[in-house]
Order: sequence, then C-alpha cells, then structure tokens
Amino acid sequence: MGSVDFVYPSMNDHQCAHRVAIPPPQPFFKSFKNSLKETFFPDDPLRQFKNKTPTRKFILGLQYFLPILEWAPRYSLQFLKADLIAGITIASLAIPQGISYAKLANLPPIIGLYSSFIPPLIYAMMGSSRDLAVGTIAVSSLLIASMLGEEVNATENPSLYLHLAFTATFFAGLLQASLGLLRLGFIVDFLSHATIVGYMAGAATIVCLQQLKGILGLDHFTNSTSIISVMRSVFTQTHESKRRPKFFWISAMAPLASVIFGSLLVYLTHAEKHGVQVIGNLKKGLNPPSFGDFVFTSPYMSTAVKTGMITGIVALAEGVAVGRSFAMFKHYHIDGNKEMVAIGTMNIVGSCFSCYLTTGPFSRSAVNFNAGCKTAMSNVIMAIAVMFTLLFLTPLFHYTPLVVLSAIIMAAMLGLIDYEAAIHLWKVDKFDFVVCMGAYIGVVFASVEVGLVIAVAISLLRLLLFVARPRTFVLGNIPNSTIYRNVDQYPNTNNVPGVLILEIDAPIYFANSSYLRERISRWIDEEEDKLKSTGETGLQYVILDMSAVGNIDTSGTSMLEEVKKTTDRRGLKLVLANPGAEVMKKLNKSKFLENIGEDWIYLTVGEAVEACNHKLHTCKPDSTKEETQPLNNV
Repeated sequence: MGSVDFVYPSMNDHQCAHRVAIPPPQPFFKSFKNSLKETFFPDDPLRQFKNKTPTRKFILGLQYFLPILEWAPRYSLQFLKADLIAGITIASLAIPQGISYAKLANLPPIIGLYSSFIPPLIYAMMGSSRDLAVGTIAVSSLLIASMLGEEVNATENPSLYLHLAFTATFFAGLLQASLGLLRLGFIVDFLSHATIVGYMAGAATIVCLQQLKGILGLDHFTNSTSIISVMRSVFTQTHESKRRPKFFWISAMAPLASVIFGSLLVYLTHAEKHGVQVIGNLKKGLNPPSFGDFVFTSPYMSTAVKTGMITGIVALAEGVAVGRSFAMFKHYHIDGNKEMVAIGTMNIVGSCFSCYLTTGPFSRSAVNFNAGCKTAMSNVIMAIAVMFTLLFLTPLFHYTPLVVLSAIIMAAMLGLIDYEAAIHLWKVDKFDFVVCMGAYIGVVFASVEVGLVIAVAISLLRLLLFVARPRTFVLGNIPNSTIYRNVDQYPNTNNVPGVLILEIDAPIYFANSSYLRERISRWIDEEEDKLKSTGETGLQYVILDMSAVGNIDTSGTSMLEEVKKTTDRRGLKLVLANPGAEVMKKLNKSKFLENIGEDWIYLTVGEAVEACNHKLHTCKPDSTKEETQPLNNV
C-alpha cells in the first residue's frame, strides 16, 4: 500500500456543501407499525387488496387462502392430460413408499396409504406450489419411531403408540399452521442449507442401516437410531441370519424387484411359509376418523408435543425448501407463509382421519416435476389412485415381502446423501462444512434429535459470531479517484498521511459494542506504531466509515462516546462518514451529535478525508496533540 506521494484528488466546492441530514421525527405508533410491517410482512400480501371493491376484496381473500379458486377457472384439457400422467406416475411411487415409510415409523402399513389420500386433497386446495407432491417422508418417520419409541413400545402397546402418532401429527400441524398465520416463517430459516445437507445425509445413513432388519430377516432389532446400536443388533444376531430359510434367495433378489414382482413371486412360491416376512392383511376401505384417539393425558402428552414440534419443523423445512426449488425452475413465486398454513392444515385434518405426518418430499416432487405436472391437480389424481387402491386393491399387497419395502426405502435414501454438496461446502465455506459434518456425525453416532440439536447449535453459534465479532477494515484511496476501499482487497491503494480510515461492516449492538471499542483502539495503536517506525506524519484523525452500519442501540452510542474520549485523550480527532438515517436519529437523541459536533460528520469518506487533509496542510500540527478546533465542512 503506497503512502509517500499521496495526492488527494481535488473536489469542487459544491461537492463538500452537503451535510448529513437528521431524519424528521416520526410518531412512535407509525414507526412501530413500519417495523412490524417490515418484520412480518416483507412481501406486503395486502398490496393486492388496495383500491378494490368489497366484492373483489372478498374474492381475492378466498383466493389467497384457497389458491385452487384462482387456477381452477383457467384449467384446461391440456393441463388435465399432463396432470393425469404426473398423478398416476407419483401414485405408483406413493403407494409402495407410503407402506414402506409407515413400517419405518413402526406404524401399520395401511396408515401410509391413508396418509397419501387425505393430505394431498387438502394441499391441492390450499397450496401455492404447482410441483409439490404430498406424502410421508423417511426422516420424519424415523424421528417418530425414535421419539415415541422411548415412551411406548410399538410392539407391546400398538394401540397407544398409534394414538400418540396421531396426536404428534396434530401438534405438528398446529405448529406449522401457527407459524404461517403469525408470519413467523423466518424461524425455519435457522435450519441452514449446510444443516439440512448434513442432517439429511446422516438420517439417510441411519435409515439404510435400519433396513438391515428386513434384508437380513432379523426378528429382534434395536429401537435406537445410533450406528453403534444398529450394528450391535446386527452382529449379535448373526446366528439368526446364518440359519437361512429355504427360500432366502427370494429375499436376496427382492431389492432389485418391484412390489408387484416380489408379491407375485411370494404368492407363487408360498415363500411366506418358509421364513420370508410379508406385509399381511391390509384393511380395505377409506380413512376411519381418529379425532377421538388423541392422547391429552400425562405423561404421554408431553412426548407427543415434543415429537410433533421437532418433526413438524423438519417436515416444514423440507416442504418449503422443495417447493421454492421447483418454483425457481419454472419461474413462479410461492408464499412461504402460505405454504406453512397449507402444510399445517393438511396435517391437522389428516391427524383426524388416521394419517401421520406428511409434507412435500423431494423424491416424489422430483418425479412429479419430471412427469410434466402443470398444477396441484396431480395431487388430486394421486389421491384418487390411492382411494381406488384402498377400496379395491389392498388384498393384493398381502404377499409383498418386507425386504422389498426395505429396498424401496434404501433406494430413496441413497439419493439424500449429497456428497457433492458437502464437497462444495468445503470449497466455499469451511465453517458451513463443519456445520454439515456436525449434523451428520450427531445423527449417525447419537440420534436424529441430537444431530439436529448439534447442527442448529453450531448454526446459531456462527450467527452469534457474525453479530458479536463484526469485521472492521482499514480503507485506502484508489489512485486517481475519490474512492476508498479495503486495503487488503486492493493492495494498490494509498493511505492518507495523518489519517486512519476504518470501516465498520455491521450494525452496532450491545453484543458487539465492547469488541468494536477494543478493536478500534487496537487499530489506532497499530497505526501509530507503524507511523513511528517509518518516521511518517503522526496520526491526527480517525475516520469511521458508517455506511454499513444499518442500526445502532444505546450500547453502541455509549461505545462511540467512549471511543471519542479515547481519541481526545490521545490528541486525535474522531470523524464520522455517511451514518444512515437510523444511526443519525439515535446519535441525535443521545446527544452524541452535540458532543462530536455536526461539523465532524460528513456525507462521504472522500469529503471527510479532504477536510482532514486540508486541516493538516493549512494548520501547524500541535506537538502536544491538544484537541484541535473543528473545520467546518461547508
């Protein structure tokens, strides 16, 4: 960085004639209203209701909560053909996946079919995504099995376990809908991309290991989700797997077969009589009501609430993220809060009709997208196909081997282990990679709940570090310009003799005010030591570039007052450049502007440097560094 032949570019008089304005005071209620609007309604959903007749407002309100009323009148035969193909395609995936994931959650297989009937119909009416295909997901199924299994054994007390699953789904839907209605969707954003990548990969690993029970035909298996417990269950029962049944070759080849082929093979060979486990009888008929089965008594209610909250957040994060991803591909917008209301409502209604937690799984939505769906009608087509299955085809699944279900789950889970995303995180941001691996290791070696807690904790720690340890930079002048930039980013910049220019790159709050005070003092010490060692002009001015400081609290204003006292004691002059409206408002109310003097607050760094440079060249430096009188910047 150059420093010897610095020549400050001349500026016209009118360029220095602007003062930093103090925004006019606003009534408290108006300011509070604006803050609430920016926090909870950044997308301004009420904009479409402006200047509309009462009838039109009513219609728009219905369309806002029921988007089907908006696209249904424009629905065409061409759309129906595309949605029919997509709906039948995802139904062929939803039926075996629904049965498989229900088994993963230790629920009766028929519950998986029930969950693929009612919720898609609700979402088709309330959801804003055209591509989201509704259904159960493996991660939430595994969470339900793990968390409810700690309280109730699904084998010993299946009725209570089932009722707790319905109750947990009800509370999950209640939480999801509440977050949407209260416009609190930003809470889900605390599950960062790195967290989701690591968590999904860890859960997929555990889910695949859990399927060893079905593939190896083990009768006794752990309810724990840690890799150590799973492998212990496998190796302590090797004697069972060595006693292969006569038709074990069917189990070995079943992962490569479809549900139909596996069922047909079992039926023709009577393999169920020779040790191959099958689904068994599935009850025919549509979803029976279950709102009378909710458990609101202790100690089970607390378990249901905890399970519902954790699984609800995870399912919500996946559903909204998947919907936004496919909306980006097709260049349309979805309302995140509206999606939360839709997903929450379908889970509330579903829990009343024998369904457990559903959302928009990526695998099923990807199939829906690739099949060419046009609207949410594909979910309706899928639901009709599932209804037909429930009414007439459930006996055909009697001979479906469980190993086929395990193969279906493993095939779906392998796609969730996104090692390319982990490599990308390592290349771009090492801390994000640590978050990802923390989630993965926590899930694999402890449990899915512990992994999620670890990932969120690391993400919050990083957020706190961003807030509590903001970046500060020394700025230098780019040659032949009035532009000042970070000297580390632009090594060819020149420093201004006698002037230290610092940029604060974050709002100033109580969490970082002490750090900034100490860091500014250290910058001053380092600059003075450097000037003494080189014999250059002594430091006279410290300019703080406040362009990136969007806000400041009382701790921040106190910090600035302490910095000014420090600079005064050292015989230096503190100068501020480009403080924003909120900052100026707070500095004015705290009387800091009177303390520093408005003549030492400039609109740009260039104006501040010119004033300091002018002072240095027109006034003889005071060897005792007594406080100098301010230069009027007008």
